[in-house]
Amino acid sequence: MRVERILAPNQSIYTGPGTNTYLIESVDEALILDPGPVIRSHMEAVLLAVADLTPVGVVATHNHPDHAPLANLLGKELNVPVYGYERGFEFIPDIRIGDGEPIPVGMTELVAVHTPGHTPDHLCFQMDTVLFTGDHIMEGSTVVMEDASAYLDSLYRVRDLGVEHIEPGHGAAMDEAGRVIDQYIEHRLARESQIVEAVRSGASTVDDIIDVVYAEVPEALRPAAAHQLKVQLDKLVGDGLVVLGKEGIRPS
Repeated sequence: MRVERILAPNQSIYTGPGTNTYLIESVDEALILDPGPVIRSHMEAVLLAVADLTPVGVVATHNHPDHAPLANLLGKELNVPVYGYERGFEFIPDIRIGDGEPIPVGMTELVAVHTPGHTPDHLCFQMDTVLFTGDHIMEGSTVVMEDASAYLDSLYRVRDLGVEHIEPGHGAAMDEAGRVIDQYIEHRLARESQIVEAVRSGASTVDDIIDVVYAEVPEALRPAAAHQLKVQLDKLVGDGLVVLGKEGIRPS
């Protein structure tokens, strides 16, 4: 079994060095994971990498535009099925795959682990002691969430898988997976505590809280911080720790 990382040239403040496309090879068969955006040079690089192999499928961890749009083009070019949790932005899976379902390649398989939070459709994929994490865990960065409660639950879930290595959707591979996941959990819980403390200290608007909790965030990332904060506030309201009302945000 061999894993090759092919970096898509779509670097940005949100994607870091670019999207990691993975070529997973076993017994001359190959599976392509997270083909990325439609960039001609990247498609050519992926096709070159599988030229001497038998491709068996294209898989997307989730349907964001930096991960999935090239999937259908590659599937058509290689005459293989496209796998994903559900259809989305420029992405229509031939085979919808859910939690616990395997995708075979050669003598091994990728097993889907449903990890909602970043998006509702997000899947990680486990192969033995390796976990391909898409945007659930990224090297060198925290993750923008759509559902903070679901995201934290998904972190606990992947921690319990007992994997040893993480291959993320952005950034470099990470060893000591358990330690990395624990750090992610600790960061999320610490951020919640910071938000609650800011509110108890008098911060009553999103901008007020950002000024306290996200003071180090560059101005260009302030909209992302505001989105993240609103998602976390939804969780804290559900947990009974803060209240959102006409008078602003206040402690419960």
